Amino acid sequence: MSVQQCLITGGAGFIGSHLAETLIKMGEGVVVIDDLSTGRWENISHLKGKKGFRFVRESILNKAVLKKLIEGCNVIYHLAAAVGVKFIIDNPLKSMEINIKGTENVAELASKEKKKVLFTSTSEIYGKKERRRLKEDDDRILGTTKIARWSYSCTKAADEFLLLAYHRQKGLPVVIMRLFNTCGPRQVGDYGMVIPRLRKQALSGDPMTVYGDGKQTRSFTYITDVIEAMIALMNHPWAVGEIFNVGSEEGITILTLAKKIKALSKSKSKIVLIPYEEAYEKGFEDMRHRIPDLSKIRKFINYAPKVNLDEMLRRIVS
Repeated sequence: MSVQQCLITGGAGFIGSHLAETLIKMGEGVVVIDDLSTGRWENISHLKGKKGFRFVRESILNKAVLKKLIEGCNVIYHLAAAVGVKFIIDNPLKSMEINIKGTENVAELASKEKKKVLFTSTSEIYGKKERRRLKEDDDRILGTTKIARWSYSCTKAADEFLLLAYHRQKGLPVVIMRLFNTCGPRQVGDYGMVIPRLRKQALSGDPMTVYGDGKQTRSFTYITDVIEAMIALMNHPWAVGEIFNVGSEEGITILTLAKKIKALSKSKSKIVLIPYEEAYEKGFEDMRHRIPDLSKIRKFINYAPKVNLDEMLRRIVS
């Protein structure tokens, strides 16, 4: 089997670095492009000098550099994006530029070269949908444009529309996956990610802050399960032009999650409830439930998470 050259945009981020590491272990060639605005060199520094690995510190907004990299690759894992609720609220213009213009650059250049693209979208797409199990073809329910957090959902939806339009009109081979709270080593809580934030607070003895009433339900997926699904979808010929939820159907309230992390870390920290407006911005809105229906991805690649929540937390917290 010939070696593939894989381009990973945002490859120095939490998920991208694990993908790069896995592909290198598989014997694939990997080029990472990342401007290190939210990604970190430490995530991929251990890959320096590995056969087939190359790092380019640059933004996907630099179309000239991106063009050369796409010309030299076989497939593109497009992960580069503004990430985390806090980052989106604090940097609304930059977030929209990266998510929309950056994806437009990838789509246009990949289409010209007929290079396959796997795009990581988000469960934020579903907005305030109250359905307990979210399906890929569900309607979307969003809040007012005056609430900045909904801009992320809208930009990622625009990316999906754009990539699917390139697929239909120009034949771009694209696969879209919507991620539901991936977690694992190298993830940081700087941009609003809940497990690393609660872990850090528990280990330092600081109050463990839970937003709202803590009864909102979420599901969490370990990084190895996500990477396995990502590579399988990229290599599945019938996945082209399709959208897939990738996550876990094992739900938990955030308050219960905090209690589990506190117990595992043997922390004496107090768990405190913080109003959303105090944590983020005035008028902030959140989703009550965000758990995926995984029936579609099971049919395509027989996907089933191997790491359950309790094991996941033991690996991360202990």
